[in-house]
Amino acid sequence: MTPPPSGPRRPDLRVRVAGIDLKNPIIAASGTFGYGVEFEDVVHLDKLGGFVVKGLSKDPMAGHPPPRLYETAAGMLNAIGLQNVGARAFIKEKLPRLRRLKQVVVIANVFGYTREDYEDTIEILNEAEGIAAYELNVSCPNTSSGGLQFGSVPRLLDEVVSTARHRSERPLIVKLSPNVTSIAQMARVAEEAGADAISLVNTFLAMAIDAETRKPRISNVTAGLSGPAIKPIALRMVYDASQTVKIPVIGMGGISTGVDAIEFMLAGATAVQVGTASYWDPCATEKIVGEVYEWCVDHKVGQIASLTGAMVVD
Repeated sequence: MTPPPSGPRRPDLRVRVAGIDLKNPIIAASGTFGYGVEFEDVVHLDKLGGFVVKGLSKDPMAGHPPPRLYETAAGMLNAIGLQNVGARAFIKEKLPRLRRLKQVVVIANVFGYTREDYEDTIEILNEAEGIAAYELNVSCPNTSSGGLQFGSVPRLLDEVVSTARHRSERPLIVKLSPNVTSIAQMARVAEEAGADAISLVNTFLAMAIDAETRKPRISNVTAGLSGPAIKPIALRMVYDASQTVKIPVIGMGGISTGVDAIEFMLAGATAVQVGTASYWDPCATEKIVGEVYEWCVDHKVGQIASLTGAMVVD
């Protein structure tokens, strides 16, 4: 009996980042997805490539007072101030629930004010099971020290990444700031210091003022701008970084549709992170996975990994 003709081949959405196999390239970004457990009743976490938890510090942090969020044209300002429960509480209170989930890749975002802070936080997390990798946040523009300073000075970036690499027992992803003169230079510094991958871009330093009260819209005065407004700049920076380093690049910045994700991959990203879109639609990440799949079907793309860096330049 002659077997029936086979249908079209299902697209293979698998990608590999920093030695970690992801079922697809869509990752929920840190700071917009809580600790993951808050979304398990809204999003099928096992349908995502992975997610990055809120930035974790050695000790709990209260963050900035409100107002901390403000909507702008095609974007959002935020100055949360890296509010978090601390690494130990995360291990005790959040991680056990995440470990019960099957086929879910959990990435821990790590923050510190000093190199020793990063070192201590990583050593605490090293003792816990269920974390696939660390994302080193050296790029937050909403803190009075640490964060942006590490991500904008090559020497400091080299020192903090080298310190983290020395202590880390897991793959190390370095999240870069766009608030620099040369993103390519900072990407190269991170790679040479031992990063297994880089993620970019974090938010752009920005602000808003209420003309009636003459006061800033955000209590911290300045804040980080994210959302569709930053996408063209983020896309260019991902392209610049990917042309410079050999390690995988995770792209982010204004991604809200499957086509956005495809564009970042064509620019050189191996995977992408979705952040602000989750604020207006908590199901955005899962929807984008579906849109990426359909795009690959419509464009007869058998393996999505083949799109990385495949932009055609005449």
